[in-house]
Amino acid sequence: MRAYLILLLSCIALPTVAQSGKRSIFTKVDSILTARYNKVSYDTLYMTRPNTKFTVKVRGNVYGHSYSVKSNLGGVSTEADLRTACKATLSVGFNYQGVGISLALNPSKLAGVNRDYELNFNIYNNRYCISATYQSSRTMSGDITTDGKSYQVEKGYINTKMFRVTGYYVFNRRKFSYPAAFTQSYIQLRSAGSWLAGFSFQGGTLKTAADVPKEMSKVRIYAGNFGIGGGYAHNWVARKWLFHLSILPTLVVYQSDNITVDEERQYSRVKFPTVMLNEQAAIVYNISPRYFVGLMAVANNLLKRSSSDTELDQHKWMVRASYGMRF
Repeated sequence: MRAYLILLLSCIALPTVAQSGKRSIFTKVDSILTARYNKVSYDTLYMTRPNTKFTVKVRGNVYGHSYSVKSNLGGVSTEADLRTACKATLSVGFNYQGVGISLALNPSKLAGVNRDYELNFNIYNNRYCISATYQSSRTMSGDITTDGKSYQVEKGYINTKMFRVTGYYVFNRRKFSYPAAFTQSYIQLRSAGSWLAGFSFQGGTLKTAADVPKEMSKVRIYAGNFGIGGGYAHNWVARKWLFHLSILPTLVVYQSDNITVDEERQYSRVKFPTVMLNEQAAIVYNISPRYFVGLMAVANNLLKRSSSDTELDQHKWMVRASYGMRF
């Protein structure tokens, strides 16, 4: 009887112990986040933390991507002017003491109209910023001319896969805040700017699908580029308004490019200088200490010239409007 009683008490106590363990872990994590969030390593005359722990944002996003290619590799003259369909998504973002996550919904994808998708990962703090994007698209369309023959490229004829990562180091981190413009986990109180140092990597492929018309050449373009450089960012504060503008040009120091036309591959040699430009702009209006609205734009551009062989321009952009609440 005593054994059964001990077993019964153990079964009752185990869930309580497990729940207590979970609470203990949560309490430790919360205390770490709180200490990190409230740590003052900045000039309080220029920035501050919101007096709340949670931030919720509803966002509307629009994306676009375009290519312009001119190639004379292997004696084959190729020109292409291509762009993806503009993609619109709705997303909800949750932020707790500076750590956030967002969930996005693409109505056209759910309806089966658009099978493109994009994954984004961003870290914004006062010392450094990292932004990474992976994109897969089958909605690119436009015109391709090969050896004088022109083809109208329909959606679905070209598959595009692209990965990008950009990193910034902020020198004036005590007075200038990137998060104030992009995550609203800080509030910029006075105008300030900062010089930046950073890097960019961009790699991916653009190739014709297997089911393209027989008369259309099979084309595959691969571009991989790594650049380093420096730039400048500035936050302007005017009462309840915050205006942000930043640019980071990076000079390509390593590249690996090739173009394959009908199974014949040629490698291109980059002509100095080849530049990747990363631009960001944002406007934030604080309706009250709890509510705010924002508009931001991000652009990534690759401007490449190869020694009498290839010219390649890539332009990717995103515009986002948001409404947020702190509590």
